[in-house]
Amino acid sequence: MPSKKIKVLVVDDSALVRQALTDVLNSDPAIEVVGKAADPFAAAKLMEEVVPDVLTLDVEMPRMDGVTFLRKIMSQHPIPVVICSTLTETGAETTLRALEYGAVDIIQKPKLNTKQFIEESRIRICDAVKAAAKVSVKKISARPRVAQPKLTADAMIPEGRSRAMVETTEKVVLVGASTGGTEALRIFLATLPSDAPAVAIVQHMPEKFTAAFANRLNTICRVTVREAADGDTMLRGQALIAPGNRHMLLKRSGARYYVEVKDGPLVSRHRPSVDVLFRSAARYAGKNAVAVIMTGMGDDGAHGMKEMHDAGAFTIAQDEATCVVFGMPQEAIKKGGVDKVMPLGAIAAEVVRRAAGR
Repeated sequence: MPSKKIKVLVVDDSALVRQALTDVLNSDPAIEVVGKAADPFAAAKLMEEVVPDVLTLDVEMPRMDGVTFLRKIMSQHPIPVVICSTLTETGAETTLRALEYGAVDIIQKPKLNTKQFIEESRIRICDAVKAAAKVSVKKISARPRVAQPKLTADAMIPEGRSRAMVETTEKVVLVGASTGGTEALRIFLATLPSDAPAVAIVQHMPEKFTAAFANRLNTICRVTVREAADGDTMLRGQALIAPGNRHMLLKRSGARYYVEVKDGPLVSRHRPSVDVLFRSAARYAGKNAVAVIMTGMGDDGAHGMKEMHDAGAFTIAQDEATCVVFGMPQEAIKKGGVDKVMPLGAIAAEVVRRAAGR
């Protein structure tokens, strides 16, 4: 008996985008678009007749913006929502607020310009909808979360400690996440002390959004958080997030660890790919690395984490109870590449302990 299709409602003020998304989603045999709406009011009317499993939602629309509609949905009758946005700096900031209000993921609006782009868009969009369909969403408060002020790192960094000594004695930390990862990374990074070991992160997210995401985290974390640039040195008290649509690798020159940011094909259906980061870490860091794999659908990172484990790195997987989607950690566990399975709230402390050799 064939499995039930994922019912999707597409909400966007552009008729061309609505049709493009419909064509992309209906091309997947596991997905069925059950309705299209030009604005939230039309969407609400359609939802009186059919309740979708997943909603794809534009941010900027007439009569009511997508974020306001999202907050109403998530505070009254929550369903999984995937934000479909254009690649703009201003739009990135607004879209990140949508994630705070309960949206599951962000996808880039499809652009029908090249065959490769159309195919990559199809993979990303369909995967995001399938992942969202697995999420059990909960009601949220209609009141926005207030960000805590950022603490200065100067008061907690010991005086007289040389950067060269830090780079040669501290381990490096590699983190991979996907669906649900924006909130998981916020919790993880906000828990790290200001002198935490250097962190490199791959979060599946479109370009433009990673810079805005890093900037937002930088305002609430004691460590410095920013989007990585090619050649950046891995330093204590700093977390580098791979730019959207670019792969990030860990490299080493003498005692210095740094990141390489480069173009390339989709790996494990993603760019950036967790597997690319983890496999490079297995080669260049080995036992000097600690790896964490967090919430997300699919198996990106599972092969790379096994290689890191075999090379002597200490590896951690987020547990099922605290994952939005347990796919990526589960696949890493199945491959035998995980040393410890832990709830999200305990991971930062464990990373600091392992990096200190305890």
